[in-house]
Parts: sequence; structure tokens; C-alpha cells
Amino acid sequence: MTPSKTPMPLGAALAGIPSGIRATGPWAGRRQLFVKFAGVAETATMYTADALRTELARLAQRSVYHSIAIAGGDPLGEIDFLAAAFEGGSPLSVMLDHDGQRPEALDRVIGSFALVQVTMSGAEDDATLQRALSTLRRAAEKQVAHALALVTEADPSDGRLLRIVEQARGASTDTSVVVHPTTESLSGDRRWLAWIERAAAVHGDVRLLPRLPAPTGMR
Repeated sequence: MTPSKTPMPLGAALAGIPSGIRATGPWAGRRQLFVKFAGVAETATMYTADALRTELARLAQRSVYHSIAIAGGDPLGEIDFLAAAFEGGSPLSVMLDHDGQRPEALDRVIGSFALVQVTMSGAEDDATLQRALSTLRRAAEKQVAHALALVTEADPSDGRLLRIVEQARGASTDTSVVVHPTTESLSGDRRWLAWIERAAAVHGDVRLLPRLPAPTGMR
């Protein structure tokens, strides 16, 4: 009888577990630990799910953090790893910050998250936007807090941003929408003062916030 093989431990390539201040979304300004999945050309270290849990517990004991942010790369592309690492609980509240492009994968791990954040530029095509909206709907169905962070690097039109706010509200009336304009200061900017007035009439939970610069705002 051939002996059964011991399964290999699940692993993923991470660009580290840095600490920093959340730059975007409703938790902006909070001190976090970032579980940062490695992107293309980033230096990566392989972590098993067990090693990640152990390291997060160690770091959470050494200093005070508000939460853990899962970000970078394509985190839901590593769904087995995330499930193994977080389904058993975590020393801190956990948020997922991603592009919202794998709504079908979210169900498996959504119970581990305190916040599901979809981050977009506002210039995405309609198919990309629709998948992101599906992610917000799934989070709402599971009664998990959810947010849309619009980091307007491509400077989309005011009308385009307003339509996205309308569609986010259509996906879930509980969506927290946070818009981070490219302008360095919102003080006295008539464009954004006029825009937020229109947006607030469309959706009750929409706000404007300057984006914190990196590396303080690492995400």
C-alpha cells in the first residue's frame, strides 16, 4: 500500500508585513499592519499560512494597531491561503483592500473580514465597475461593512464620479463612499465643494478626504 503524502503547507508571496497609516477609505488615518501581497517586480518572501498567523500575533503584541489590512497584488487570487490564514480568527480586525474583480471568490473568506474595501480610480471600464459593484453587493448580503474608495489619479469628470456614487448606492445603501481627489488641498476648491453637495444629495454616506502620502499611507 502506497503511503499517503503529507500535503504541502499553503504559501503565498508577500512583499512583507509593514506597519503604516491607512491612506484611503473610511479607516483612513488608522495605524495598521499591512499584509501586502507581492506585485510584479516586487521583492517577495514566501509565507505559509501558519507563519503569517504567528507573525501577526507577534507584531500585534509588540505595539498598538487598529487593524490588519490585506492589500497589494491580487489577494483573492490566493483564496486558499487567505482561508487557511484567517478563517480561524485574527488578533485584530481585518480589512480587505482590493480592486473588487473577484466577487465570486469573496464568499469563502468574507466572514473573516470586518471591512471589505474596493479601491478604484474612477476611470475603469463598465465591465470592471460592474464586478466591483457585485463585490459590494456580496458584502452587503453577508452583512459585512463595505466601502468604495475612489482615488482619482486619472482625474475623471465630475459626472462620471457622480454616476459611480449612484451605482454604489444602488449596489448597497450601506456602502461608504470615500473620494480622494488629486488636489493637495480641498480648502477653497469650488469644484469639489460643488461636487460633494451634489453627491450628498444622491447618497447619504459619501465624503471627500485628501489622500495621505506614501510611505505613511502605505497600502
